[in-house]
Amino acid sequence: MSPAGRSSPAAAMPVGELPPGDTLDARKFLIAIRRLADSLSYGTDRSPFLGAGMEFVQSRPYQAGDPMKSIDWRVTARTGKLFVKEYEAPKRLPTYLAIDTSASMVISSIPSSKYARAIQIAGALALASLDRVSPVGCVGVGETAFVIEPSLSKDRVLQWLHRLRRYRWDERTWLGSRLAELGKQLSSRALLIVISDLHDPTALPILRRIAQEHDVCVIQLRDPAERELRGTGFLRIREAETGRTAIARAGAKWLDHELLKNELRRAGIDHLRLDTDQPIDNRLRRFFASRGGLGRGTR
Repeated sequence: MSPAGRSSPAAAMPVGELPPGDTLDARKFLIAIRRLADSLSYGTDRSPFLGAGMEFVQSRPYQAGDPMKSIDWRVTARTGKLFVKEYEAPKRLPTYLAIDTSASMVISSIPSSKYARAIQIAGALALASLDRVSPVGCVGVGETAFVIEPSLSKDRVLQWLHRLRRYRWDERTWLGSRLAELGKQLSSRALLIVISDLHDPTALPILRRIAQEHDVCVIQLRDPAERELRGTGFLRIREAETGRTAIARAGAKWLDHELLKNELRRAGIDHLRLDTDQPIDNRLRRFFASRGGLGRGTR
């Protein structure tokens, strides 16, 4: 993959910035994502990136040199022999946020686009991850190469968040290929959170493969226009990322959200679909609380 933050030559194409109503200024933007991160942290201590502290494993007989504070007094009183508690430190999974930066994310029928929501969610998840000392990184899955390796630096997280507030109007989706590249580089188990509208059909088989070795969940963003297209007959459409036009029937496979949901479920991938015209805080919190309590649950 390209070095962190390196842009392809196409990055010189026209760019835009999210409207002030979506991201506010730098200070208000930080407050907004901090508030959402706190909401995600509340009551979800057992999620993959909001884990508890030391986990009790077993009691064993006391050995010379064991600290007195580790003595299991309950077992010691019952057996008449000194026993100590053994704990296992939880393994902090590195978290990768795969953020869709393609053109279909920024075109919106309402003031708040899918892309604006994606950056807000990514920021909250990144800060919630850092709160529990889990390193977090970012991968842009659009045409422009953007890779940030996981770290525990809050300053670094804020830097790539503010960089992502700028976008291109013509960027194609490379969701499938970027995920394939990332999957080859993951040497140890990781948590992968994909934030996208899932307009790339090549991504699904790649997500299945990655989910065999890693913890994967997908947050799918949907514009109200996409929701209301179902059952409206035949449409002439233009793909925002390629400019190609076609005739399609609403409700066909490219719009079949239930089919996608079932495919992800069969692959053991947690899936949450969020509509951009509806509140997201409570649904996000319930989603990750459910993952923490039930492990690799399905929805």
